[in-house]
Amino acid sequence: MKTTNIMIVGVGGQGTLLASRLIGQAGLKAGYEVKLSEVHGMSQRGGSVVTYVKLGDQVYSPVIKEGEADFIISFEKLEAARYADCLKKDGRIITNIQQIDPMPVITGAAEYPEDVLEKLEEKGVAIDKMDALSLAMEAGTSLAVNIVLMGRLSRYFDISEEIWMEALEAVVKPAFIDVNKKAFALGRA
Repeated sequence: MKTTNIMIVGVGGQGTLLASRLIGQAGLKAGYEVKLSEVHGMSQRGGSVVTYVKLGDQVYSPVIKEGEADFIISFEKLEAARYADCLKKDGRIITNIQQIDPMPVITGAAEYPEDVLEKLEEKGVAIDKMDALSLAMEAGTSLAVNIVLMGRLSRYFDISEEIWMEALEAVVKPAFIDVNKKAFALGRA
């Protein structure tokens, strides 16, 4: 497998780190070399958080530069727009359609941009958008948005669902495994 570059972007507290660990575990269990890197923003204050995951037969560096991402997984639609320049020409954004106002919007210093996803699509960006929050709630908790998005991402890989489930069991606490398996299945469906 050629190296696949995945950026996971979101707002602090949304579970980007758990999502990157899940992809990493699935990649390792499927026999790939995996590298992870975290870039913490103002995560404790709801700021932007980015994690990088690279997997393939041979991976040299965990960092993903502008124009190198095969996938951008966005937990919030403005974060998708913020990092769209990192996407390859034939890459894909998988995003939650949820809107989480950043601090400048909350304080009234700025307005949340309208139609951010539609503007990206007009530029030719491939976007797989979904209401991951509603699916997470259907699974049993709003905290599973990250796992719903991982379920959707799994559709784009030649890694079996069984391996994804083993990876999920390796990174999620046993008390939360059932709800997360349901969230993953809903995202994958």
